[in-house]
Amino acid sequence: MISKSRADNGYKLWLEYNRVNNEQLAGAYRLQLRYVVFPATSDQLKAAKAELLMGLDGMLATKPSEVKDITGGQTVVIGTRQSLKSLSIAVSDSVGDEGYLIKTTLINKKQCTLIAANTDVGVLYGVFNFLKLIQTNQPISKLNIADHPRLMYRVLDHWDNLNRTVERGYAGSSIWNWHKLPDIIDQRYIDYARANASVGINGSVVNNVNADALILSPQYLLKVQALANVFRTYGIRIYLSVKFSSPVELGGLKTADPLDPAVKKWWADKADEIYSYIPDFGGFLVKANSEGQPGPQSYSRTHADGANMLADVLAPHHGIVMWRAFVYDNKVPDDRFKQAYNEFKPFDGKFKDNVIIQVKNGPIDFQPREPFHPLFGAMPNTPLMMEFQLTQEYLGFSTHLVYEAPLFAECLQSDTHKYGKGSTVARVIKGDFNKKLITGMAGVANVGADLNWCGHPFGQANWYAFGRMAWNPDQSPAVIATDWLRMTFTNNAGFVSPVKNIMLQSRENTVNYMTPLGLHHIMGVSTHYGPGPWVDNAGRPDWNATYYHKADSAGIGFDRTTFGSGALRQYAPEVKADWENLQTCPDEYLLWFHHLSWKYKMRSGRTLWDELVWHYYTGVDSVKQMGLTWDKLQGKIDAERFMEVKQLMQLQYKEAVTWRDACVLYFQTFSKMQTGAGYPKPEHPLDYYKKLKFYYVPGIGGNNYMTN
Repeated sequence: MISKSRADNGYKLWLEYNRVNNEQLAGAYRLQLRYVVFPATSDQLKAAKAELLMGLDGMLATKPSEVKDITGGQTVVIGTRQSLKSLSIAVSDSVGDEGYLIKTTLINKKQCTLIAANTDVGVLYGVFNFLKLIQTNQPISKLNIADHPRLMYRVLDHWDNLNRTVERGYAGSSIWNWHKLPDIIDQRYIDYARANASVGINGSVVNNVNADALILSPQYLLKVQALANVFRTYGIRIYLSVKFSSPVELGGLKTADPLDPAVKKWWADKADEIYSYIPDFGGFLVKANSEGQPGPQSYSRTHADGANMLADVLAPHHGIVMWRAFVYDNKVPDDRFKQAYNEFKPFDGKFKDNVIIQVKNGPIDFQPREPFHPLFGAMPNTPLMMEFQLTQEYLGFSTHLVYEAPLFAECLQSDTHKYGKGSTVARVIKGDFNKKLITGMAGVANVGADLNWCGHPFGQANWYAFGRMAWNPDQSPAVIATDWLRMTFTNNAGFVSPVKNIMLQSRENTVNYMTPLGLHHIMGVSTHYGPGPWVDNAGRPDWNATYYHKADSAGIGFDRTTFGSGALRQYAPEVKADWENLQTCPDEYLLWFHHLSWKYKMRSGRTLWDELVWHYYTGVDSVKQMGLTWDKLQGKIDAERFMEVKQLMQLQYKEAVTWRDACVLYFQTFSKMQTGAGYPKPEHPLDYYKKLKFYYVPGIGGNNYMTN
């Protein structure tokens, strides 16, 4: 049993492989795992074998002996049909190229534990899952698991700049040390790849979507090649964000017009060059005609023209184009909510087969709560790739404990009604309604050079949960949280149960003290740090908080009904009818779609003003309670991480109070209503909060863009 006083800096993530602290269970594990048949010739199989032996040694203080002959129930047999050819192992085609089997079965008339797959990477995933069973104290004597990913492309997007700043990054500098690459391969690159493989992530975009054309130069392609060589061992393909104007900036052409023959040739030659360095290169991620980034519209061309040109040059190499739908323009006077739908919906079925449109989970910008994006279900003939943000740009950076899996699930399980009842977002992105489409999910990484990778120890859970839900979008946030806690901290139920509850409630707490009842985009300007509901001078209307909440003496909220901007028309009739009707619109989305009187009577019986105040104060009280619960857990985990989280919770409480007081005081200037008896009064007047300045806030990166 590991001493609870043992220091732990969090570097090992959920791959701690701590000693199994139940001796009876550990003894049973050792009895079942005395021998291993594991022929490994490829790099991926060797990595899987090394992981297995390291994990078992850490958890059981023993490594099984390698044998060729099966000795019965004490033998674990691992490999592909090909590597285990002499044993005539059968692996169902239903698990595909990346799936695996873990089962207790008879081989040569002897009972064994089998971990098998059709491919080497499938074996790697199977080994990680087998180790997870032991990490979480699960029985392994009678196994029958067949699993496979539901999505093809499961990709982390790093908004990392070449100068090692990270746009919207809150865990230190970039982990990619471009200056030392390709000569120095940091152990962190290997451990990053291991962590991704352990949850089934199979792709990594290593540079910012606000791309620097220099990434495509030979000097940098050599550096990218070095990373690709590390990632390949763990089944991860490398991708690059590319700047659409690269033919001009890097190639010296006079235009980047996607229909210009010289431009097409430049990109074709560049693709050939990239694949000469990296034969399994994944493809391009493109942010175009958004927030000042160049794109095909700069040349009076369409998104389809731009994406298809790049798709054509990648197709011979089996690469893909991930074309982002995050587009908005202050020259378009309409509701920003509507722009992506308006620009992409007309091109349904017009994109090449190897183009996938990457769509944020909601229509604005990764807010604490958003309705699902109306594009999901609206483009039946076009692949749509979900984009979630793991880095907590609008959820408290790396100082707030916010477990994002409930946010992911809320979006994924939303019913679009586009193909009838039950047409969830998850089913749409899995391609259930068009089996010909490629599928995928992207997560904006929260990884940095901090020793614990994510800044906040619980930030790691969002990386872990993303991988699990990209593998299977229907997985339960509660199950994922339980597994992560057991793998990362301890199997002690006295710790796991209350902390799981903290995690599952944490996102709702944050919505309450930041943006309750459908408020959105009311944070500080540029840095996005702290409250800023008063912001009205950010340089363009749709960067202002006042554009979104529209608070006035009559009420608050953005009218997106038929009588307002009409954004609700972008959803299926069933969704539109539900959200447009005040009797059926969920409170969570109320101010997303309606401008209501401060005295509007809520379902609770309170007025809208009183309900808003109740949520703000409840959110803060919940953070306080979260800290009190954590304090009772001292001694159940290592002192180092316990104290780190304790201090972060204290800071979160302080910042939650600031959000509450600033927002309540500001909105009170319109409502002219009291907060009611029993609520503590704000410590400072509104003017104090409006004058607060925060210097050197992390996450701005090399480019001072408003969003991403």
